[in-house]
Amino acid sequence: MRIAVIPARGGSKRIPRKNVRAFCGKPMIAWSIEAAASAGCFDRIVVSTDDDGIASAARAHGAEVPFERPAELSGDRTPTIPVIAHAADACGLQDGDLVCALYATAPFVQPEDLRRGLAAMEQEDCAYALSVTTFPFPIQRAVRRDGAGRLEMFEPAQAGARSQDLEEAWHDAGQFYWGTAAAWRAATPIFAPSSFGVSIPRARVQDIDTPEDWARAELMFRLLREGAEGEA
Repeated sequence: MRIAVIPARGGSKRIPRKNVRAFCGKPMIAWSIEAAASAGCFDRIVVSTDDDGIASAARAHGAEVPFERPAELSGDRTPTIPVIAHAADACGLQDGDLVCALYATAPFVQPEDLRRGLAAMEQEDCAYALSVTTFPFPIQRAVRRDGAGRLEMFEPAQAGARSQDLEEAWHDAGQFYWGTAAAWRAATPIFAPSSFGVSIPRARVQDIDTPEDWARAELMFRLLREGAEGEA
């Protein structure tokens, strides 16, 4: 079995009601649900939430909410892994079944990206397959700024290196994480050699944690949609 689990708790603080706030005309969570449905690779699309309003919005857009997430897994410091492990247990999955944790705040996720993640799980002998993208600037040239505004390189040895000679670095794109039910249950580390990175263009990656992030994401989303419509 292959299921998508969309974790969406109700206690967002920096952007209140973030998971169901209107984003480009739909509740934010609707974009993730619709991408999962369009991917055509899931037997079930499940939302894990502790919030009745989120549950209603999720059902209205085609997802299941077959259980209520317990309070001990609904705090603002609760990591993703135990939430997905709980969902795998609540849905009665076998260890070999596949679970895709798909964030509710990932409006840029594309059905094809989800299918590429599934293909990696089936072909690459990995515990997880997750969305990643490149840093726009070499991390080896990063600097820190102290309280007085003075700068110091994190890697002083790279001060004279040309940017094009430095190894490219990647980071979590924060969209989806395919994994075996066994890996979620065992709390296998995600950022490890047992994981496969599914490359996502930087133009389709945006954290949405602040009102400024939200405004930028809506602008990016509209521009990308206009570009896609222009090519059609």
